[in-house]
Amino acid sequence: MKANSPVEPMSFIGVDVASTHLDVAEHGQSGVRRIANDDSSIRRWLAGLPRMAVLAMEATGRYHLRLAELAHERGLRVYVLNPRDVRHYARAVGQRGKTDRLDALMLARYIDHEHGQLHAWQPSTAQLQRLQELLRRRATLVRHTTALRQGLQDQPALLQAVLQPLKTAVAGLDKQIAQAAAAVPDGAQALQHITSVPGLGLLSAAALLALFTRLRSAGADTVVAFTGLDPRPMDSGNRRGRRCLSKRGPAELRRLLFNAAMSAARTSSWRALYERERAKGLPSTAALIVLARKLVRVAFSLFKNRSDFDPARLGANGRA
Repeated sequence: MKANSPVEPMSFIGVDVASTHLDVAEHGQSGVRRIANDDSSIRRWLAGLPRMAVLAMEATGRYHLRLAELAHERGLRVYVLNPRDVRHYARAVGQRGKTDRLDALMLARYIDHEHGQLHAWQPSTAQLQRLQELLRRRATLVRHTTALRQGLQDQPALLQAVLQPLKTAVAGLDKQIAQAAAAVPDGAQALQHITSVPGLGLLSAAALLALFTRLRSAGADTVVAFTGLDPRPMDSGNRRGRRCLSKRGPAELRRLLFNAAMSAARTSSWRALYERERAKGLPSTAALIVLARKLVRVAFSLFKNRSDFDPARLGANGRA
């Protein structure tokens, strides 16, 4: 009888990603290696990794994507982490200073300890990547618009002249986003289901479609957590602190959902829920955040069940 071969140990590797290079560290090892951030260099490095290697990197716009794709193609488990989560972890373990080398070592340590609680990264379809890229571009334009409004508020003529091209660009992106969302597999039908929820327009629906498609097999709590609308306890000892939003997800998605909640609060379907939260003593902003979470949960359920919103399924107080 053939003896069982020994189980290969897992190697936990952190990669700090820059536009031109990657800093690589393995948990338990002190050395950090730097390689070029290009296909040939990445492929050569991946070829030398053990079969049970686990890679962790932060989401960095688009610079991390090629590494994630090539590692996934090689059959390795890949985790693309929220930089905010890694930053909180680094503070909790007392990391002092921030360099590419230290970041790579911290990522390796983080994934060694936390991989059991995380979802491994999966590549997106070309259509979904296109939608995500357009949403990122729009978020960038919105941030610039907000900064200009604040910086030039005492110069209205100049502000108007500067903002007009940005408004035109945002309007053009909105059309492209609608087209890209409909091009995602089953996207047109999913958009119909999501926009059937009072308060959710095409833009917020497109952003939710991108999120739901990535997290199709996840639970509603996980989806809400990815939006950053989940409350985070701030307790210590016998002291119960205020609940604050985790703000883990994209800020632009939260902005869209908050605006959707403001619209929803004025509809017959959701007014009762909003007023009930206000009656509890919640300020308007907090009540709208509760409603925004509800919109995400309902929209995700409709997305998964391929059905439209039915107001008859809501009670008189707005409960599903």
